[in-house]
Amino acid sequence: MNTSSNSARKRSSLLDRLFAGLLYLTPHHLLSQLMYWVTRCEWPPLKDAMIRAAIRLYRVDMEQAVQTDPQDYPSFNAFFTRALKPAARPLATGDEVIACPVDGTVSETGTIDGSTIVQAKGVHYSLEALLGGDERLAMRFRNGSFATLYLSPRDYHRIHMPVNGRLECMIHIPGRLFSVSPSSTRTISGIFSRNERVVSLFETQAGPMAVIMVGAIFVASMDTVWAGTVAPRSRACSHWYYGKGASSVPSLDKGAEMGRFNMGSTVILLFPKDTITWDHELRPGVEVRMGEGIGTVDPR
Repeated sequence: MNTSSNSARKRSSLLDRLFAGLLYLTPHHLLSQLMYWVTRCEWPPLKDAMIRAAIRLYRVDMEQAVQTDPQDYPSFNAFFTRALKPAARPLATGDEVIACPVDGTVSETGTIDGSTIVQAKGVHYSLEALLGGDERLAMRFRNGSFATLYLSPRDYHRIHMPVNGRLECMIHIPGRLFSVSPSSTRTISGIFSRNERVVSLFETQAGPMAVIMVGAIFVASMDTVWAGTVAPRSRACSHWYYGKGASSVPSLDKGAEMGRFNMGSTVILLFPKDTITWDHELRPGVEVRMGEGIGTVDPR
């Protein structure tokens, strides 16, 4: 490797560490609460200016949206979490095909090594920590498969079901709100197991499947279709069970909306050992779109 490449890598690594250091000093929850109020402001001059700026900055194709006129959105958050026309994201067919749950970029994907998950090259974290210290739940995914998908501000921000599933449990795990940008995941150890997150556990044809919504700075709240905004004030883990005895058990078909982020973040999928196979093109850095096939359920 030449000298200029080494120097560029060192500068990039230094900038990553400086950015990470700044994040440690940032009042995550205060800034996120302020963003919550700003993005829900319905004063036309402010919300219209923010929407126009986002469309220009991120080159948003409004023709894909169900509501094409930017001024029709009551707030910036309504625009940010806008619904798309069904034809904009065709759903991969076949019961065995796993559909991508979001628009985004692949951060990492592969096999869980016992209870160790790859966060980025040379950076790892534990399955138990990701699941809030629940060892019994973690046992269901030991040596299983995972995929980490990063949503940037330019991406569609609704989350959809990868396969048909029946909800068993939802867990809210409090934590920090570090940025989950690529530079942060390269430098902040265990970032996904330190940030606030919502774990949704489903029973599927592949066995248990966890869909984990990881919060980040400016992600003032996360929503699910069955519970609305999930943001308990308790600093302890909160559990909701939907098994036997529950008044209603949400069952969602593949492609159905299951939740949304209010601003960008990360989704992590977990499957048990020897139950699914990721597509060979699902590699770090690859852009993905909701509904496209990203893997298959193995025959049982």
